[in-house]
Amino acid sequence: MTPPEPSGLTLELARTLPASRRQVFAAFTDADELARWWGPAGFTIPSLDFEPRMGAAYRIEMRPPEGDSFHLRGEFRELDPPERLAYSFEWDPPDPDDVETEVRLSFNERGDSTEVELAHGPFKTEERLALHRDGWGDSLDKLEQRMSSKRVPEQ
Repeated sequence: MTPPEPSGLTLELARTLPASRRQVFAAFTDADELARWWGPAGFTIPSLDFEPRMGAAYRIEMRPPEGDSFHLRGEFRELDPPERLAYSFEWDPPDPDDVETEVRLSFNERGDSTEVELAHGPFKTEERLALHRDGWGDSLDKLEQRMSSKRVPEQ
């Protein structure tokens, strides 16, 4: 089976967070920390199988405020602490308009803060791109609030 042709629909965004690059990278790679902020507003993470290693698989259970849980899964493709992280992203089971995508993150020092640059895609439809734009926006809002209210001590 030939994979679908990339559509060119890629989400790109940047967010500056009030923490060191090491702390922000850890928020994306430590399972306990990730579970505290991942997902759209109101969502929880009841379980996750998440240990970042090159080639390792992950699976995250997401539960909306009302309704049943659903899952996403993927594989770690790049791990360069604390500068870069990349992994595949696929809904399990997928929506008919879903395709496997890739998330690429760069963590850039900005004084006492860290700019996260995110690229996620390519998506099959504008609707799927919009869904992920909203989800990432909410997730990064939650992470920013967490880091603003509780600075994690440098390790």
